[in-house]
Amino acid sequence: MTTTTVLFDLDDTLYPYPPCKEAGLEAARTTALDLGYEFDRAGFDAFYQSGRREVKRELSGTAATHERFLYFKRALEERTGEPRVGDALALGEAFWEAYVDEMELFDSVAETFETLGENGVAVGIVTNLTTRIQLEKVDRLGLEAHIDLLLTSEETGREKPGSVMFTLALSRLESRPSEAVMVGDDVEADIVGANAVGLETVLWNADPETSLEGHRAPDHRLDAFGELTEVIL
Repeated sequence: MTTTTVLFDLDDTLYPYPPCKEAGLEAARTTALDLGYEFDRAGFDAFYQSGRREVKRELSGTAATHERFLYFKRALEERTGEPRVGDALALGEAFWEAYVDEMELFDSVAETFETLGENGVAVGIVTNLTTRIQLEKVDRLGLEAHIDLLLTSEETGREKPGSVMFTLALSRLESRPSEAVMVGDDVEADIVGANAVGLETVLWNADPETSLEGHRAPDHRLDAFGELTEVIL
């Protein structure tokens, strides 16, 4: 197969997610304390999760299900019985500012993207979440010059593994599934979704305990991002 296009997931595929989330939560907790709320870390985590659960329950399958402003809005409503609009805005802004500041690419990502470009391979990012924050992340990581497409689930109205996340990206890049590879860390969203529309798949940075039972295995599984060019070029 001649590879003309590689699609990448963004979060926890091109940069490590856990330290960014940790930085965001700590910044939001500090902001909450400044606003007069009394939280230790365990209490703040429970507060955050209460809002997250409600949003996930009500908005499952949509880009908004990942939006931290919504998590804080709902958590504050549950805690106070009031909208607390300004506080929700402050917590969300603190979370995302600290999160983005913490972001750094995994080793070899920039070099790999450069190599793909030098070999005439189109690079797309297909990602679940709202567009504004994903634009900010890509900008922070300095990837704009290396990508040909950024497609978010907010744009398509469907989350991965929905087929439109892959087929629309390929259409915009004028590529066929048989010429394309999908790289991601999430078996269900990235591998199952891409396999379903005929892409070659690469699983990278997945939880070692992730089960593939009941799913078609990825075509490749990498231990280092820099191995990708050996697989597809």
